[in-house]
Amino acid sequence: MRAFIFPGQGSQFIGMGQDLADSFSEAREVFEEVDESLGQSLSKIMFEGPEELLNLTENTQPALMAVSMAVMRVLQSQGGVNLAKVASYVAGHSLGEYSALSAAGTFSLSDAARLLKLRGQAMQRAVPVGVGAMAAILGPSLEEVEAMAADAAQGQVCTAANDNSVGQVVVSGHKEAVERAVALASERGAKRAVILPVSAPFHCSLMAPAAEEMRQALAEAEIKTPVVPVVANVSAQATQDVEDIRRLLVEQVTGAVRWRESVLWMKDQGVGEMVEIGAGKVLSGLVRRIDKEIECESVGTPEQIESLIARLS
Repeated sequence: MRAFIFPGQGSQFIGMGQDLADSFSEAREVFEEVDESLGQSLSKIMFEGPEELLNLTENTQPALMAVSMAVMRVLQSQGGVNLAKVASYVAGHSLGEYSALSAAGTFSLSDAARLLKLRGQAMQRAVPVGVGAMAAILGPSLEEVEAMAADAAQGQVCTAANDNSVGQVVVSGHKEAVERAVALASERGAKRAVILPVSAPFHCSLMAPAAEEMRQALAEAEIKTPVVPVVANVSAQATQDVEDIRRLLVEQVTGAVRWRESVLWMKDQGVGEMVEIGAGKVLSGLVRRIDKEIECESVGTPEQIESLIARLS
């Protein structure tokens, strides 16, 4: 069994998607449609920068989705790849869940772009710059990091936000509390503890105002049943129920990304191969850390697309 997985924030880079646009008219059409739906030249920012503009959350989120969907469009058009026939599940890391849902036909491309633009703006609005922070804690288990976060909170918010892989957990919350967690991690033998260069404390209760904005937006969005089950970040289980998807996407804004559990859940269902669709290879690296038995490849360049088409045909 195979799953298609879709990257989240941190996989972006200047120039992403340019080789796809140069090689495939289908990819150019995806980027043009996203530009038109957002009323901005997002593709120009993706291809040329500047980096600080691409790294703005409201741009990063739809940009990464656009690259993933460009790859999917080429696979479908050039390779005749039918997602329902080649994948048993789809999943994505944080914003990548929207890419997964779009690939499975739940959202139209333009709706996904607009929802992610709003999601990025809402997350930035929820907490003033400098008030929140996130930090990666490398080495300790999830349970150990949860205990550190609880000890560091001291009346503020500090929680495990991303359970990315074995020994890689991200905490999120008030800046001072996250700094205390980093200090505690060093004291308690973590291999490394580092504040991340992000503009807001994602996936914690400080994001409640953003969750409310997304609740309203998703209530009005057209959501279709995905052609394959989607493994949700917050439940680490699959669903095809439209109302479940709507609810879980709202919960995802403040809830933890249970990526390690999601990967292991898919393995338990019989998935032995995962294909990362889009920019970079962050998720492939995480999957290998989670379980070396799972075969994993990244597909984001013209050569990688052609190789996958040849393998699937």
